[in-house]
Amino acid sequence: MRRLTAGVLAHVDAGKTTLTEAMLYRGGVLRGMGRVDHANAFLDTEELERQRGITIFDKQAVLPLPEVEITLVDTPGHVDFSAEAERTLPVLDCAILVVSGPDGPQGHTLTLWRLLERCQVPVFLFVNKMDQPVDRAALLERLRASLSDNIVDFAQYGQPAFWEAAALGDEAALEEYLEKGALRDSTLRGLVAGRRLFPCFFGCALRAQGVEELLNGLCRFGPRPVWGEAFGARVFKISRDSQGARLTHLKVTGGALRVKANVDLPGGPEKADQIRIYSGAKFTAVEEAPAGTVCAVTGLRSTYPGQALGSGEAGRPPALEPALSYRLILPEGVQAHAALPKLRQLAEEDPQLHLEWNEALGEITLRLMGEIQAQVLGRVIRDRFDLEVGFGPGNVVYKETIAAPVEGVGHFEPLRHYAEVHLLLEPMPRGTGMVFASACSEDVLDRNWQRLILTHLGEKIYRGVLTGSAITDIKISLIIGRAHEKHTEGGDFREATYRAVRQGLMKARSILLEPWYALRLELPTPSLGRALADIQRMGGQAGTPETLGEETVLEASVPVAAFGDYAAQVAAYTK
Repeated sequence: MRRLTAGVLAHVDAGKTTLTEAMLYRGGVLRGMGRVDHANAFLDTEELERQRGITIFDKQAVLPLPEVEITLVDTPGHVDFSAEAERTLPVLDCAILVVSGPDGPQGHTLTLWRLLERCQVPVFLFVNKMDQPVDRAALLERLRASLSDNIVDFAQYGQPAFWEAAALGDEAALEEYLEKGALRDSTLRGLVAGRRLFPCFFGCALRAQGVEELLNGLCRFGPRPVWGEAFGARVFKISRDSQGARLTHLKVTGGALRVKANVDLPGGPEKADQIRIYSGAKFTAVEEAPAGTVCAVTGLRSTYPGQALGSGEAGRPPALEPALSYRLILPEGVQAHAALPKLRQLAEEDPQLHLEWNEALGEITLRLMGEIQAQVLGRVIRDRFDLEVGFGPGNVVYKETIAAPVEGVGHFEPLRHYAEVHLLLEPMPRGTGMVFASACSEDVLDRNWQRLILTHLGEKIYRGVLTGSAITDIKISLIIGRAHEKHTEGGDFREATYRAVRQGLMKARSILLEPWYALRLELPTPSLGRALADIQRMGGQAGTPETLGEETVLEASVPVAAFGDYAAQVAAYTK
């Protein structure tokens, strides 16, 4: 059976979960369609999701069709949980981007489009809520202007205008169209897989209109990945089941994973005790997961989101990061040291929380995307650990980097111990993150010691010397290392490595990095003057306004520290 993993993404309230219900209903998985507002949607399995009427955690459902077995991954649409959605993108074969017909492409739609472009995921569009009065042609032009010129209405399939629009994105396809007057299915599939064609379908998910056409389009024109023979997998999520068992959610990208097989991990091999195929809240235990399967595995204790297993490819660092840090307020009488191990479970499941223990201040801090995430996290901590926590006011997360290359030397030599490490610290382009490498000859230092030093480099967050903020956009290379035949132990290199990094940072010219938000404002034209004045007051930079009908689109960037609750202010003054 051919397998296809399709993620369903959208701006909040565009009808993403409803579309997933309709697809499962049309595919024969569900006997009737649930509704988000009726709190009975198949994939909103958590009590929190049913209460709030939004998707908070990504879920999967298996949709077996005659030609292909589709694993649908329903992702959160609310911007506060966008990190959860971003983590699923690298395991998708294609994405279904849902757009609300009456609203058109919204702010978060554009963010999702950029993330899909970054991960090079082929995209199908489904324009929902077309039972309401919408100018279809005008909406299609808006989509092309906001997202891509290569969005094509597949309702026109077979018409000359369709072939021409589909062929414009590729030279070879254009030649085929000019020669034959049409394009083969294999050509269209290649264009979709190469992101040179984005099929667009229109309908109403609530009434299951247009859903059949979307499913046919996925089967006929969806990508057909080719998997390798050697075992490989990509981890995208860590969670726990109702009994507290740790689940590693992964996609097998090569070979097959079998129950009781050993999986090689940095700390040594670990055994896959059970392989589960989830569909909604229920799962089926299987003996083997072939390539292309999305599954959850028990028994793996040291995996993390973004990790590559076997021949799988490791992911890029996340593009979306919280810019505000909050102090966690524990209930009276609860010691931070007692709560910390429990909270580390949550940090393991969502690395973007950046949970930290500040020993000097005796505080636990974490990073959040917004107020809704704070409320949900507080509820999760209460339900899981029976702790009623609060959050202090948000502080802006600054970072530090260096202006020029510098060498740091770390020496550790107490009695019967010895290690020496020389590191080269080099500035990297913004957004690179931390990069670790070795430029040391094995004639100078044995390979095992070099690996140990690189492990120590990546195991902690290093603090800059200006404000104590985390450093970023630096490449740290091992250039020389020295060990003693009798007196060197593994822990010696840990101390020498940390000292080398610290000495390098003390010698370097440091730069403080301040986070900025990129804004896109769509507002009535009479409100433009107020918006420009606000951006100037915040110390931001505004682009050239663009008029679209009665509205004006303004792109700008502002410091996070000055932004505050400006989104609420815009809603108030534009009504």
